[in-house]
Amino acid sequence: MIFLLLGIVLLHIAALVLLFVSTIVSTWAETSGSSADLWLNCSTTNGGSHCDPANTSEWIQAVQATMILSVIFSVISLFLFFCQLFTLQKGGRFFFTGIFQILASLFVMSGATIYTVKNADWVPESASYGYAYILAWVAFPLALISGCIYVILRKRE
Repeated sequence: MIFLLLGIVLLHIAALVLLFVSTIVSTWAETSGSSADLWLNCSTTNGGSHCDPANTSEWIQAVQATMILSVIFSVISLFLFFCQLFTLQKGGRFFFTGIFQILASLFVMSGATIYTVKNADWVPESASYGYAYILAWVAFPLALISGCIYVILRKRE
């Protein structure tokens, strides 16, 4: 049982780290001389770097909000797991932990989907998706799987 719990916690922490990194770093879209993310648009010219705040349109604010909510819900879920681990009755299920983690996965999926659909209006066609965007999509199934495992998991002695 201890190895199962350790595996679930490691899966949860991996998803949480991916959510943090994908929300914070500045490579959701990149070209040879610039990168764009949820917060800043940076370009490199003549050895110098220049960053401007990201566009303030509603869709980028929606992506920012859903990514922040996914991180918050995932942290709450991890906290709830440890609380329920010590307070839950034998045979009880980790419903609240699972629900919060599933909500975190749905938030990251919503944010990445909105960015996928709307970035053509904002990012040049020569740009490619950066690693933070890819990490957000990788975090989605990890968070969803860990949330489903929490819902199915029963506490044992």
